[in-house]
Amino acid sequence: MDLDEARVGMRLARQAIEIAVNSGERIEAPEGLPAIFEELGGVFVTLHSGVLRGCVGYPYPTTTIKEALIDSAISAALHDYRFPPVRADELPRITMEITFLSKPVRIFGPSDIVIGKHGIIVKKGLQQGLLLPQVATDYGWTAQKFLDQTYVKAGLTPRGDSAEIFVFEGQVFSELRPGGEVVERCLE
Repeated sequence: MDLDEARVGMRLARQAIEIAVNSGERIEAPEGLPAIFEELGGVFVTLHSGVLRGCVGYPYPTTTIKEALIDSAISAALHDYRFPPVRADELPRITMEITFLSKPVRIFGPSDIVIGKHGIIVKKGLQQGLLLPQVATDYGWTAQKFLDQTYVKAGLTPRGDSAEIFVFEGQVFSELRPGGEVVERCLE
């Protein structure tokens, strides 16, 4: 994803949120999007309003990027169970971050995790937890701490429950201010 494509994606996500919050409707992806939006891909949309305000996405490439982006944006704003739904009066203060994910690859321990490059998924039965790559860099975590926190997010005991571990890479784009300039975040 290049920066111009990411800007298109950011506008699409913001439009999806604004329409969903104001009218309860889901937008349809417009015609003429760059070709990359027709590809299957994992996507997460993260909302901030001084603090985390919502983060939802598709960890696996099961739908087109455009559909995953619209769904993730709306879900981050209205359906993240950890937060009340975003209100219309909040929209001017919300900044967005979009993370485009590579296909997850199975690994076998923290020595296979590269901070600043990998996000993590842990799965055991129906329990699953995911942390995006920027989480470890934002908190200054080691690979072991990052893995342990992903276990906790999955509702599993770190180092006590055996689970499948997957890593993925994320390309992260952020708004510098609500609806403003979009930049690619360097995580390393």
